[in-house]
Amino acid sequence: MKYMREREEGPEAVVETTAPVAMPSAVSSRERVARSILDHGPSSAADLAERLGVTQAAVRRHLDSLLAAGLVTAREQKVYGHRGRGRPAKVFLLTDSGRDAFYQAYDQLAADALRFLAEAAGGGEAGRDALAAFARARLARDAERYREALGESDGLTPTEKLAGVLSGDGYAATVRRAPLGEQLCQHHCPVAHIAEQFPQFCEAETEVFSQLLGTHVQRLATIAHGDGVCTTFVPTPAVPAAPAATRSSTDTSSPVSSSPVSGRNPV
Repeated sequence: MKYMREREEGPEAVVETTAPVAMPSAVSSRERVARSILDHGPSSAADLAERLGVTQAAVRRHLDSLLAAGLVTAREQKVYGHRGRGRPAKVFLLTDSGRDAFYQAYDQLAADALRFLAEAAGGGEAGRDALAAFARARLARDAERYREALGESDGLTPTEKLAGVLSGDGYAATVRRAPLGEQLCQHHCPVAHIAEQFPQFCEAETEVFSQLLGTHVQRLATIAHGDGVCTTFVPTPAVPAAPAATRSSTDTSSPVSSSPVSGRNPV
């Protein structure tokens, strides 16, 4: 499986890893621009031009069309450290309408079916438990496939391997190195509209991530709750401390030792 690594500006080295998402050759240039923003998150015109192999002028024409259609919006690019002279660069991100263009149909049918399931189970707490059980069962099938991918030896971290298989399933996932761990970012959620109404799907997914990665993970943001990206923090596994050396009862060396603070011999 091939991965693409990108550099992101910031005070610390940040690496994003993502599996490329195949696109039909017949897709229009404007749709390719929108898809690139979907897959990679907020992007400048320069980022898009380099990624798509076209000129910035061409990218800006498509961005103007997407802006006019209400499919993307612009904001100032965050700058870490000293900001140079000149106007701050803009980055572009998809609006809710822009994301809707990539969602599969039948959202309403699925929502109706899930609501019926909850009511058939008795509603209330029993209905919520039934939805949670359904969400876990749905993800269990994918979890087995994901677990196989995590077992492969290819030099990637477990979180990066998980991002790769999630991208293959349409989640456009990337990984960012962060203090004390990694951030698993899903730039697209095929079931976001359902998860808005039934949070059990997000909760079940978080549980599966914890099981697959063997550590407690923390969901920081979700598209279903209005955030731009689903972000999950994965802590770096703690390295066990080496056992302290013990002095043998038969040790005949000098009983005088150095102070652990100053390095001087105790008086």
